[in-house]
Amino acid sequence: MAGVASPDVDEVTDLEVVPPMSWQTVVWNDPVNLMSYVVHVFRTYFGFDAATAHRLMLSVHHDGHAVVARGPRELMELHAQAMHEFGLWATVRKDAE
Repeated sequence: MAGVASPDVDEVTDLEVVPPMSWQTVVWNDPVNLMSYVVHVFRTYFGFDAATAHRLMLSVHHDGHAVVARGPRELMELHAQAMHEFGLWATVRKDAE
């Protein structure tokens, strides 16, 4: 079409793609749930292998908490809600990395 200017693809180089803010789902230690149950939840819900689920459970037990997932806020909120439905204490926070 004559008279219509269209930019060359090379002209669109100053646009910066900013990744979405990363968030964490954090599971906290509680006095109620057995360690074996926490491992079961991590394996069932997140699909972690036995070693990863056990390592995360030990972090919850010994350190008081563990980051079990990272990603977009909406997904981390879904994970936290799922942990609540399993009876675990979980929160969402901004990823420091």
